[in-house]
Amino acid sequence: MATIGSKGTIKAYANFNAAEDVQKLRKAMKGTGTDEDAIIDVLVNRSLAQRQEIKSAYKTTVGKDLEDDLKSELSGNFENVVVGLLTPITLYDVQELKKAMKGAGTDEGCLIEILASRSADEIKNINITYRLKYGKSLEDDICSDTSFMFQRVLVSLSAGGRDQGKHVDDSLAKQDAKDLYEAGEKKWGTDEVKFLTILCTRNRNHMLKVFDEYKKVAKKDIEASIKSEMSGHFEDALLAIVKCTRSRPAYFAERLYKSMKGLGTDDSTLIRVMVSRCEIDMLEIRSEFKKAYGKSLHSFIKGDCSGDYRKLLLKLCGGED
Repeated sequence: MATIGSKGTIKAYANFNAAEDVQKLRKAMKGTGTDEDAIIDVLVNRSLAQRQEIKSAYKTTVGKDLEDDLKSELSGNFENVVVGLLTPITLYDVQELKKAMKGAGTDEGCLIEILASRSADEIKNINITYRLKYGKSLEDDICSDTSFMFQRVLVSLSAGGRDQGKHVDDSLAKQDAKDLYEAGEKKWGTDEVKFLTILCTRNRNHMLKVFDEYKKVAKKDIEASIKSEMSGHFEDALLAIVKCTRSRPAYFAERLYKSMKGLGTDDSTLIRVMVSRCEIDMLEIRSEFKKAYGKSLHSFIKGDCSGDYRKLLLKLCGGED
């Protein structure tokens, strides 16, 4: 499980009373017009565990699903964030993965983001929940929706078999670096499988050592080599693995930046990262964002979104720094 703790912007509410919160939410939805501020106030000041308690208290008291009632009152991106905040974290990932593969197009960025950034335990839980919810395995859906090396890297990540230890074998790290160099830069044509094997199985500490050793051998960063050797979504996936290995918060900061820069906003990415990380490492993401882009995440959201949607995202973001 992702640890919910001091690095998130959303904390558990000290004087929590689920029954009282149910009444506040009912009042916010009753009568003409919806009191969005009251809904925001309850949701962003409770932890995910507390929001689950509110959901079950609501069902017991009102005999209806809180989500259904909120959906009938709200719309658009604001509704999507609210529903996301009420969804248990593993189920949220599962629904996002399914959504990324449903219909005509595939949201490759979403598949890469979730599968490259979650821990082995989180992936395990995602697989179990996915099968329970959809009656099919995640791997089956990936295979019917993607192809070639991109499919293989996603299947590998979705297996959740990465070494979880902390041990670094120096001689193996040197060998791995040499193998990567010989599979890419040094070779005419690229041995993609070698990249896949090393990047998807080794533990984090070992990989960091491999990246250092690689730089000595190749005289350039592993990212630069991946960019020159690979292409398309396979390249994106390998880069995401490397970035998440170096710093998960920096990776998410980049995802947020790209979702908002330029014309138009990639709302689904923006919402997913804000909802899924607000209780885990949003404070670190914010500081990486500022470091990388010279402006605060808060100011970016403020300039990019509007209305209640903006108000809610700014609360998930926390402070202005």
